[in-house]
Amino acid sequence: MVKKFLIFALVSCSVFSAAAQNRERGYKITNNDPDSAANAIVDAKLKAAFFNVYPGFAQADGYRTKRNVVLDFVTNETSTIKAKAGEIKVNSEWVKNKSQKKIEKELFSALAQNWVSYSKEKHKGYTLTFISKDPNLDPVVRKNLIKTYFEIYPTLVKTFNTKSTHDVLFVVDTAYKAVAEASGNRILFSAGYMKAHPTDIDVVTHETMHIVQGYGYSAGPVWLTEGIADYVRYKYGVDNVGSKWSLPAYTEKQSYKNSYRITARFFAWLEQNVKPGLIAVLDQQLRAHQYTEQSWSALTGKTVDQLWEDYGKAADKVTLTYSSK
Repeated sequence: MVKKFLIFALVSCSVFSAAAQNRERGYKITNNDPDSAANAIVDAKLKAAFFNVYPGFAQADGYRTKRNVVLDFVTNETSTIKAKAGEIKVNSEWVKNKSQKKIEKELFSALAQNWVSYSKEKHKGYTLTFISKDPNLDPVVRKNLIKTYFEIYPTLVKTFNTKSTHDVLFVVDTAYKAVAEASGNRILFSAGYMKAHPTDIDVVTHETMHIVQGYGYSAGPVWLTEGIADYVRYKYGVDNVGSKWSLPAYTEKQSYKNSYRITARFFAWLEQNVKPGLIAVLDQQLRAHQYTEQSWSALTGKTVDQLWEDYGKAADKVTLTYSSK
């Protein structure tokens, strides 16, 4: 762990976007200074600092961080700048004659106070920035999430997509109520889920595979994307036994479109009984936006519905081995 400001500055370099781009992405600042016209130079510096700093904070911060921000000038609440999601307060005396660089530096520092902790680690060409907004995050869970990233992610990059980013951001958020989600190079973890399921470290395997997939929009059906991610968790996960995670047995009520583990078991069956390497090829097609429903027939000689029918007749003809520590 290093000083908060230094880490925040490093984060800003890796995830902050250009000011012009951020304006286009809907970030907005409202200056409540009644004398903003008279203080045009200060107003311009503050707005430029906002667009250079705040969007990166919001992107890294986590779940539904406000994009519309109110800027107020104060004299007693802070000696420099005080900031949080949706609100920035600037000491009207301090800001006079300050350079934009100085204002940005202080805004970095102020926004960093909203996080309980964050760190940046590098190993063999891969980087992980870890932000926690949970004061009760178990240090062991944090350590295991980081360890799993460095153990699994490089393997997934080398196996599926060598062009995938080597710089990933983890955020543990108390406001996020699902399990986890990946967006761009960021993975958002539910603090509540990790507290209830501290051994489920292979959520990292599933979510980092989403980063590796990098399909973009309209590349293919969601069931296929999620099925591949859970198949990869099954095949490459580091401790599925420890988290009591497994692929469910086949039933007639299931469909390959059920996604996640049900689809993943179907994929394991396909790999062992129909075409080894099939899932990797489908993954490549999805990333290249070349996937269609005809891909199944071209690769296996049968439609996905025919393959599912075959699976239903011989679903037990698959050997499943789960990782364990």
